[in-house]
Amino acid sequence: MEDVLRIGNRTFCSRLMVGTGKYPSNGIMKAALEASGAEVVTVAVRRVNLDRNKESLLDHIDLKKYTLLPNTAGCYTAEDAIRTARLAREALDTDFLKLEVLGDEKTLFPDNEALLEAAKVLVKEGFTILPYTNDDPIMARKLEDIGCAAVMPLAAPIGSGLGIRNPYNLRIILETIKVPVIVDAGVGTASDAAIAMELGCHGLLMNTGIAGAKDPVSMAKAMRLATEAGRLAYLSGRIPKKLFATASSPTTGLIE
Repeated sequence: MEDVLRIGNRTFCSRLMVGTGKYPSNGIMKAALEASGAEVVTVAVRRVNLDRNKESLLDHIDLKKYTLLPNTAGCYTAEDAIRTARLAREALDTDFLKLEVLGDEKTLFPDNEALLEAAKVLVKEGFTILPYTNDDPIMARKLEDIGCAAVMPLAAPIGSGLGIRNPYNLRIILETIKVPVIVDAGVGTASDAAIAMELGCHGLLMNTGIAGAKDPVSMAKAMRLATEAGRLAYLSGRIPKKLFATASSPTTGLIE
């Protein structure tokens, strides 16, 4: 049976989504996107020139190859996020949206109250919403209940590279809701990606972990392989953890 990621009415073979910020150059970004194997690429609406008659970041992204996921990064109120989302849909002709409403500039943690408010409005307007939230199972359920197509809990603060800080909350979220769980923010290296996928998360979105690496293109490939390996390990079913040893060679039926 084909193992694909379904979000709303869209289907993807790759479970790794990547961002477009912080790269040393557009050329390196383009090469990293290719190496990642990603099918979904996210861009911050606030930093992209949406006038297609002028040079833009979008000129370096093959829109026939990648599905564009605009995001509302930099928005600190529900009203601002809603306005930015509408602008993205009008300019980019897509209802696909990563919804961010931040709580403060230092931690960049989400303002979940404002996030829920904005999500309610945008879902009613026909957007396919992927909300960036904290790892709170209750908030994840509320976002699912109002019609979000997925939830995107953080693994750690944005850009921190701290990895999966609370795997137990992620497991609760996975057992609580039915829409895809996409880990967003905090992944620093390939082992972080593998851990998230081994927990059963349906996908990953990352930017800084790739763009900020010494070799972004090689790191993009590492993240792709880790995502695939983690997913395969999850589907394969790991052995139970035990306190004591279990012999790997048979101890009965041996020739004497």
